[in-house]
Amino acid sequence: MASPESTTAPAPLSATKENTAPVSSKIVELNQSRTELLNRIQSLKEDLHNWRSKLDTQVKVYRDELSELKKTLNVEVEQLRTEFQDLRTTLQQQQEDVSASLRNLGVDEVSGNGEKVESKETKTEETDKEEEVLAKEDTVKITEN
Repeated sequence: MASPESTTAPAPLSATKENTAPVSSKIVELNQSRTELLNRIQSLKEDLHNWRSKLDTQVKVYRDELSELKKTLNVEVEQLRTEFQDLRTTLQQQQEDVSASLRNLGVDEVSGNGEKVESKETKTEETDKEEEVLAKEDTVKITEN
């Protein structure tokens, strides 16, 4: 018995040429599509590179601006510290001057915690009064005996 393959005749030459024409056009079409895709990829790569470059530039500008703002802020903070220290010193000096003036006038001061602070003159006057009272008591005791 003969095999079925041997009974089949080879394809005619004209049919083979017809089959290669659509394949050739498909190959050309695929090559064109490939070229278009490669061009598009190249264009996207260039766009990405440009975008990154612009972004890097913008980031650098922002960093420089932030650095300048930070320097300016630090200078202003230091100036404020100096001004507050000067104010604190001035207020302390004024407080000392007022306290000294009050002591010179013999007026009692009130300390920062609300307690009454007596001047030296007031203390001396009270001590003198206490001594007088004691002396009078001694005189009364002597006269009673």
